[in-house]
Amino acid sequence: MSTGGAFGSARRPGIGGAHPRPLGRARELDSLAGFVAAARNGLGRAVILRGEPGVGKSLLIESTIESAQGFRILRADGYEAESTLPYSGVQRLVGSVEAHCAQLPTPEREALLVALGVSPGPAPDRFLVGRAVLGLLAILGRGSSVLCTIDDAQWLDRESLDVLGFVARRLHAEAAVVVFGTREDDDVDVRLAGVRVLHVEELARPAAIELLTSAFGDELEPRVAAGVVDAVGGNPLVLTDLAREFTARQLTDSSFLPSPTGAGNRMEQFYRRKVALLPEACQDWILVAAAESAGDLKLVDRACALLDIDENAGEAADIAGLVVIDGAVTFRHPLVRAAVYGAATAAARRRVHDALARAADAAGLVDIGAWHAAAAIARPDDAVARRLVDAAHRAGRRGGLIARASLLARAAELSEDPALRDDRLLAAAESASEAGAGRFAFDLTDRIPAPDALDPVAGGRWLFVRASLANFLGEPGAVPLAADQLSAAADLFHGRDAGREHLALLRAFDAANVAERLAAAEVRVEIGRRMRAAANDAEPSTRAVLLGLGALILDPWSEAVAPIRAAVRELADLDDRRVLEFTIAGVVLTSALWDAGARDNWLDRGERVATESGSLRELDALLWMRSLTDLDRGDVLASGRAVARVRELRQAMGYPAEHVVNGAYLAWTGAPTAVVVQVAERTLAAGFGGAHTASINALAIRDLAEGRYQDAYALLAPYEAERFHQVSPHQLPEYVEAAARTGRAADAARVATEFSEFADIIGSPWAQGVALRCSALVASTDDAEKRYLAAIAALTATDTPIDLYRTHLLYGEWLRRQRRRADAKVHLRTAAAGLTRFGAVSFADRAARELNALGEATPVAGAPDLTQLTAREAEVAASAAAGHTNAEIAATMFLSTNTVDYHLRKVFRKLDISSRRQLRDRLPPGR
Repeated sequence: MSTGGAFGSARRPGIGGAHPRPLGRARELDSLAGFVAAARNGLGRAVILRGEPGVGKSLLIESTIESAQGFRILRADGYEAESTLPYSGVQRLVGSVEAHCAQLPTPEREALLVALGVSPGPAPDRFLVGRAVLGLLAILGRGSSVLCTIDDAQWLDRESLDVLGFVARRLHAEAAVVVFGTREDDDVDVRLAGVRVLHVEELARPAAIELLTSAFGDELEPRVAAGVVDAVGGNPLVLTDLAREFTARQLTDSSFLPSPTGAGNRMEQFYRRKVALLPEACQDWILVAAAESAGDLKLVDRACALLDIDENAGEAADIAGLVVIDGAVTFRHPLVRAAVYGAATAAARRRVHDALARAADAAGLVDIGAWHAAAAIARPDDAVARRLVDAAHRAGRRGGLIARASLLARAAELSEDPALRDDRLLAAAESASEAGAGRFAFDLTDRIPAPDALDPVAGGRWLFVRASLANFLGEPGAVPLAADQLSAAADLFHGRDAGREHLALLRAFDAANVAERLAAAEVRVEIGRRMRAAANDAEPSTRAVLLGLGALILDPWSEAVAPIRAAVRELADLDDRRVLEFTIAGVVLTSALWDAGARDNWLDRGERVATESGSLRELDALLWMRSLTDLDRGDVLASGRAVARVRELRQAMGYPAEHVVNGAYLAWTGAPTAVVVQVAERTLAAGFGGAHTASINALAIRDLAEGRYQDAYALLAPYEAERFHQVSPHQLPEYVEAAARTGRAADAARVATEFSEFADIIGSPWAQGVALRCSALVASTDDAEKRYLAAIAALTATDTPIDLYRTHLLYGEWLRRQRRRADAKVHLRTAAAGLTRFGAVSFADRAARELNALGEATPVAGAPDLTQLTAREAEVAASAAAGHTNAEIAATMFLSTNTVDYHLRKVFRKLDISSRRQLRDRLPPGR
């Protein structure tokens, strides 16, 4: 652990005993004490101490540890030499409590043990490892509160940083507090985003003066101390080292007043001068220690032996206060290590790293040996590059995708063969992309000097990575082009790598579906043709999906239905391990068949697989699709719960939840039209044509609900004129209603007939019910009633509530116009209650107005008022009402069971209930 700032207190350095209370840190100490107190009371907290070297972060961490009496202390400090060893930080943090892993659910336990290198198994997702660590803290917290400290977080391996950031963001009802200490670091900021930051600034002038004068007793005049502080600032390490180096008389008489700027550089030079005064053998020893950043004394001793350096040579550095040797080597401060390492010649550093590499190999530390071996050479070396590639593969097997990418990138730099270099850069980019490190992946592809000169498969891989990052990076204009680029990648793979070709085509379709009408029609047609051609050499599941999607793009509905159904059947029988390969395809194909049950089952299954595997990015995409499909099938409240879960998930991953805006959901829930249009236009500008269509379509539906039929028609007419695969049939019923209500009877009848023919072809009760409603809107008086009744009968058998209750509403309005008041009231009451229950506010208001016109004074019974629940409480309550256990809810929401139980107790109290049965009675139905 770095001990920088450990002497920022009112006592002379070097005195043993407990760490004193730091001067001038009342604000920071009070905040940390509050976190410790909260953990004693079962509430989890996390905080980042951020500040420059020497400012006192480590001392604050030590003070927190000393104040946490009775806590279990877990520590995991960062070391540069281990920054590419995946989960090395997690291993240091929880390795001592590994025995408690037996109490974790099986998926979490297995993921954590693989990450720690204890058990073999498939590479785990880092968020599943995060869930395991969160669960482990909850288990430990049942016995005593837990304090986790992570100093020098900027040197932690990125997988561990992701895991601990996830844990820190999800702490709630766990008796645990997590404290990070870090310098300013952009990568740390990204990976720990969402965790509270406590900035540790230099000491205020009075405290800095007190610190300096206290170090000299009565020997230093406050006037002189004030002058020194004004010159060098309030960094405690700088002031303390001045007190160690100079007497009071020297400070008073000398003109030594360091520059107030560049304290870090000035102190580094200061330490270099101190190191230069050490015996030559000690200087050699301390360079070895600086190169071995993890402080492994045995490794330092072995390397020194190889270099003929006396193992006791380091004692002089210990006596000088530059290091502490006590079973490990701890530098007084990272600036000391930087000074030692930076002052050495490049040749000297390489010589030391070579010795450390040989020492690590002899000790069986293969990956650390590879890291030092790479630092020991100045020019390409295939043997060392191969060692890094082997280390990268080991990292990948443990789920260390970022570590794998970093190691492969370094291996590429050391590769003598240009083709091998490019291949390793591509593999690094693929690994970084899979890990979600989009910018890193893009940078790695940019390092390939001549992508046009790559062989076809390598060129396809290069194009695939860059195009696949379009959605993730959100580059303007990139999303619509991604489909064309991925199709081109498939062409490069054709006849050379069938597996990659199939994947590229599936992802090309996904990109075209996301961009929707922004992707050129000829590109979509070409993707369909390529899918059909490539299906010949695909395995059965992939072949069925490729043929189904190709038919959707290329064929009339009468010919497309059979291959689409075959694809849906094949997906239903798919092994869980492959479900996430076909996420979007499954939603598209079931939507094309108007099979709400199959689509919901597919989404349910995808969510389960993503949750069990810890694939938060896939789960995020699934929940976003769920929020749209719930609106399509007619459950606004369920869509709202899905949006809330997306926000929860984005927060868990460290992204701002306020950026999660579903324009269609806003339209359904009454947001101002201008706001919905603004959201829709922004998504369109970013290239997400499908999300734009959903928002505009929802606005049109609201216009229909509120009687603005001309506005609805204006929004819907362009979509009727330019059809898009599975999307357009879901828009045509709205067009029929808008056209019928605006006097365009011929257009309404034409599209109603077309939709009825479509419904007969696909044979969906949902589509047939909606088709009957459309035909009723354009039918004669004699035919309208029987069609409304047939529509209600068909829709009653489906899980599409708003279409059902909208049909009751239209039929009730028709009955009122026929002056059949009693019959109209029955259907209007049914409509008003159902529409309210599922959150269709505008349609419910319209039904209420119709009832008022009939003299209906009885208020409509709707859903209970749940506005007093927070979004997380509402989601927990909905899951509990659906019959899920606390453990299942915890897994789904990436919480601990403690937190689920905590929220359920609050739900019960707010709703004044005492059982899950009562909860089921209070909540509206829905998944």
